[in-house]
Amino acid sequence: MDRERRRTPRYMFFASAELLEEKSEVRIATRVSELSRNGCYLDMMNPFPMHTVVRVKIWTEENILIETKASVVYSQPNRGAGLAFVDLDPRYAPLLEKWLAKAEKES
Repeated sequence: MDRERRRTPRYMFFASAELLEEKSEVRIATRVSELSRNGCYLDMMNPFPMHTVVRVKIWTEENILIETKASVVYSQPNRGAGLAFVDLDPRYAPLLEKWLAKAEKES
């Protein structure tokens, strides 16, 4: 059986997202399907390759958003990508915790 490698639990969470790869200025609109304190999973057909550094914006139906730098930790063509947050601004921590608490209740 595969061992879980995540540092924190990941929960089903649905939100809109936008990625920006700063070097090429490529933008991709996508959807978040899972969220944790350290990152998220994005559903997308053409994900960036592993180790790509991006800016990610995540927002819910209430138009409340988190924006941070992230790194692609795994990439699955035609499926999606797992991102690890990098240097998440502490001002977003309460919102992230609120989203995670809601997702945990719904799981």
